[in-house]
Amino acid sequence: MKRMFPVLAQAATPTAPSIVDQVLQMLPMFVMIVVIFYFVIYRPQKQQREKHKTMLSDLKKGDKVVTTGGIWGTVTNLGKETVTLQVAENAKIKVLRDHIARIRGEDND
Repeated sequence: MKRMFPVLAQAATPTAPSIVDQVLQMLPMFVMIVVIFYFVIYRPQKQQREKHKTMLSDLKKGDKVVTTGGIWGTVTNLGKETVTLQVAENAKIKVLRDHIARIRGEDND
């Protein structure tokens, strides 16, 4: 019987896949990971940066703001890189424009 089926005996020996075959099998997985990172991490952060940039460019005197450090104040002067905030009746501070976190609404006093 061994002489009758020599082809089956040869086909049963496993061969290791080449490195190219392994890379081609893993390529779709890497593409999916990149797509997931784009939609879950990069895109929302980009939208948030654009929204913050727009908010900073629309900033004007008299706006009530909150800094990233949690300081509440009213904008009294705008510079190219800094903003002067009045935080109390006779207290003004300068902060970097980028550190303005948000503009307060009228009902948030």
